[in-house]
Amino acid sequence: MARRTWNESIPGIGTFFVGIDIQPGRYRCDDGKGGWWVRFAGTGGGDPVGSWPLPDGPTEVEIPATDFAFETHVRTYWRRVADVGSEPSPDASEPRPVTDPTLRAELDPLVRRRRPLVALAPFSVLGMGFAGLPVLGSMWLLGMTMLAALVAIGAPTVFLDLTRAHELDKRRDRFVVPEDLDDEARALLARTQTAVDAVRASEVNREGLLESAENAVILPREEWEIAHALARQSRLRADEPERDGDVPEVEAVLRPLREKLNRSVTAVTRRVEALERYADHVRAADEVLVAQRRVDDLTGRAHEYDELLAETVRDDMALPEIERMTERSDDLLTLLRARLKDSAPDA
Repeated sequence: MARRTWNESIPGIGTFFVGIDIQPGRYRCDDGKGGWWVRFAGTGGGDPVGSWPLPDGPTEVEIPATDFAFETHVRTYWRRVADVGSEPSPDASEPRPVTDPTLRAELDPLVRRRRPLVALAPFSVLGMGFAGLPVLGSMWLLGMTMLAALVAIGAPTVFLDLTRAHELDKRRDRFVVPEDLDDEARALLARTQTAVDAVRASEVNREGLLESAENAVILPREEWEIAHALARQSRLRADEPERDGDVPEVEAVLRPLREKLNRSVTAVTRRVEALERYADHVRAADEVLVAQRRVDDLTGRAHEYDELLAETVRDDMALPEIERMTERSDDLLTLLRARLKDSAPDA
């Protein structure tokens, strides 16, 4: 089964979905000074865990497979240095989470709009310090000044992280995790992702011989729409009451509903099969590309064969001369034997 081809690094700034944009593992940043990171743990990223400000020098973070997303703001980048220590070997048939391709672009503006209000928090704390100065004295002002500094460093990040997690939770219908699917739906999503990964990892795609722009847009959209439909089908199957043959009225209502569900499953299955056919064609194109490269390599070496053939022709032209030399050696051998016989003393 084709496996996803991952990058071994994470850009310094951005939000990245685990299992979609980045793979789990331990990542290292060579210089995280003044930056920060947040792991959105739990289903939907509702349990953010972060570190800020990062110290001078290198820093590391471990991103487990159970995290929903990872947000980073550092000057350099993160590179993957190891697997997660407690992470089990992934099951090749287990699908990865899928998100609406437009979700990330939607979340960032929502968070940015709240930045100006968050920036006022340190000034509010400092204002409280000055307000209490006549009554509580200079130590109060000093303490509030230090608190304002801490708020200026940490509060914006904490607030914005919580905001992002809250917005993610409100958009729970915009991403699908394996827990949302039953066995039948998981199998179909795994087939979908295998086909998508095969196209993305293909040589013809990396060489730009396919419509790269279309693949970059259409494949994520196809994966999301299939996953979303499979999640809805799973919910309907889970909510469907068990068959009750003793109540014909209930069966009469359920029968057309089941037929509609089955038609939906058939339609999604055909869509998955179409992706698999596309992946098969891409694999065939890869084989042709490999063969073409082999032909080009052999064609490039044709001059060596021409030179060898030319040398062989010269060898053929030398055959008569060699044969004449052989005849002369035979004559010489006959002459020497005759002389040897004549020189022998009579018995």
